[in-house]
Amino acid sequence: MKLLLISNSTTAGQPYLQWPIEHIREFLNRGRDGAQRVRSVAFVPYAAVKFSYDEYEGKVQKAFDSLGVEVRSVHRLADPVAAIREAEAVCVGGGNTFALLKKMQEQGLVEAIRKAVEHGVPYVGWSAGSNVCCPTIRTTNDMPIVEPESFEAVGAVPFQINPHYLDAHPDGHAGETREQRIEEFLVANPGVYVAGLREGCLLRVEGRKLELIGGRPLRVFRAGDVPREISAGEDMSFLWG
Repeated sequence: MKLLLISNSTTAGQPYLQWPIEHIREFLNRGRDGAQRVRSVAFVPYAAVKFSYDEYEGKVQKAFDSLGVEVRSVHRLADPVAAIREAEAVCVGGGNTFALLKKMQEQGLVEAIRKAVEHGVPYVGWSAGSNVCCPTIRTTNDMPIVEPESFEAVGAVPFQINPHYLDAHPDGHAGETREQRIEEFLVANPGVYVAGLREGCLLRVEGRKLELIGGRPLRVFRAGDVPREISAGEDMSFLWG
């Protein structure tokens, strides 16, 4: 299993996907068998809401031009499941997680991606694309603008991710912090780990090896435990349960 799970695609003042692009390059350079460089990816654009799938494909292709990688969006194809099955690598973009999962379910892509990942097809996701690699999407930050069949997702990792994790509680804001929202989830779902993945960070998975990349620690939550700050280089094997 080879996963690159990215918190955010954009950093203020930088082009789209600029901050993680070198990590994506290195990840795709080793391909499925660890030697063959990936030359094309099957792209899942269904998290896009305020712009078209065509536009999303073009936006990602512009970023991937520097990698020499062709982006082939599954929305153009008559058989998206076959596209995933035959892909050198799979990329799932960010946006609205509910819209993404609903369309993936309708197209049969949840199971298709699960099988592809199990067979070693490299997977790159950012934001919502990281959420759908979890057992469910119940730790997304997004508004449920559409209703998927269920919250069940790919389940490539056994823990939940909260991308764009923020510590801040702005002055004058009376609503819950991100940590309080996660604590609510844990009351309803005891025994589940939640990884608060801060911006500018990503998780890399190779088999059962889990690595944090980025300059900020991962904040890990579990019901009954004090939240833990895990820095790059520290052991995170406990997240496999």
